[in-house]
Amino acid sequence: MSAMVELECWLVYQYVATECSHCLFMTESTFKARDIGLRAQKKILSRMAGKNIAKVFIDDVTASLLDNLYRLAKQYSNNKKEAEKLIKNIIKVVIKLGVLHRNNLLTDEDLRFAEKFKNKFRMAAMTIISFYEVDFSYDRNYLVQVLGDSQKILQSIICRHLTDKSVNRVESVFSFFGNERFLDAIFKRDSEYREALGRVVNDLNKGIENGDL
Repeated sequence: MSAMVELECWLVYQYVATECSHCLFMTESTFKARDIGLRAQKKILSRMAGKNIAKVFIDDVTASLLDNLYRLAKQYSNNKKEAEKLIKNIIKVVIKLGVLHRNNLLTDEDLRFAEKFKNKFRMAAMTIISFYEVDFSYDRNYLVQVLGDSQKILQSIICRHLTDKSVNRVESVFSFFGNERFLDAIFKRDSEYREALGRVVNDLNKGIENGDL
């Protein structure tokens, strides 16, 4: 990326990270991802002019999904810092891809891969919903494959424009949420994580219904 785009990414993330330190990572009950995104957008736009400036916008469904993914990860790992890092990695990747797109730095091929990723990830979301809602439907190998395919497509875009750190961030997120032991634990009958997973599924359903997924 150009120096200007890198600066935009850094400024947006620094503001998001600062806001996060006062909410999600201090007390998860007060975390509101949508508020973080909107405040970051307003702050950056008020300080820097130009139609190509990076904007961070997190809608209600995405905000809720991030909240609940954090809670699920924290409950499973019993490690607040690890859960925090996962969400930070998601935010960083989303910001950088958003900046690339708004600065017209994604090629036609990149955009085709982005659409392919969206379709594959939507399939993964629908699979998770089905496994949660339909008894005895859980198929670990299928879900691992779909998530793995999603990861490969996303990384094929990222590796052309961003550093290895960004590739590794994607790796860390998919390695956690696509881990076989994690999946077995959350989809197990009478799982202690069923309530937390149910909130994630509810967000996924909403995302599919409103066309975000």
